[in-house]
Amino acid sequence: MIRLDNVSKRFRLSTGAFKYTLREVTYTFNEGVNTGILGLNGTGKSTLLKLLCGSSYPSSGHIIRTSSISWPVGLGGFVVGSLSGYQNLRFISRIYKSDYKKDKAFVEDFTELGDYLYEPVKTYSSGMRAKLNFALSMSIGFDFYLVDEAFSVGDARFKEKGQKIFKEKAKNSTLIIVSHNVGNISKFCTKALILDQGKFLEFSTLSDSVAYYNTLGKK
Repeated sequence: MIRLDNVSKRFRLSTGAFKYTLREVTYTFNEGVNTGILGLNGTGKSTLLKLLCGSSYPSSGHIIRTSSISWPVGLGGFVVGSLSGYQNLRFISRIYKSDYKKDKAFVEDFTELGDYLYEPVKTYSSGMRAKLNFALSMSIGFDFYLVDEAFSVGDARFKEKGQKIFKEKAKNSTLIIVSHNVGNISKFCTKALILDQGKFLEFSTLSDSVAYYNTLGKK
């Protein structure tokens, strides 16, 4: 479970005014309910995932976590650029007390990076970095996987392998997916929340959420 209890998140603008990405939101993400987050650019969807995993803190309110939660899959900044792919893998496996040999075999097979895994991540292309980030997170068994536009980069083979892995993970883990691709939300999620003006809008069906989202850009 991940519970937001009256959570607000705000940023000070150069004008001195505050911009809210969340405003007094109370909501519970339960295990077993794959949830999409839809919203226009700049509404704070990526910030929300950082709050959920604990890499950012609310301005007010509390977030209660009783499950293991991944870092946001698809976002940069969660691997250390000066370390090699293998060094990042060893570090992450040690933190999460995971089986390094099993994780290593998975990362090697999924990324197909070969000798590049011995090179510093800062020398990788954006596609190579996305593959490593994805593989590192998928190698660890989390209760919740937070996903931020994971299929927006990479070649067709990477996207196909990634979707196959997601289908497998969804059998035993819960997905929270931020995406502008309504097709991906519909494929992996049973419900979707609309993030608009710092609030969650919840509809009775996934199709109703998608229909409302499609009207946002026209307003």
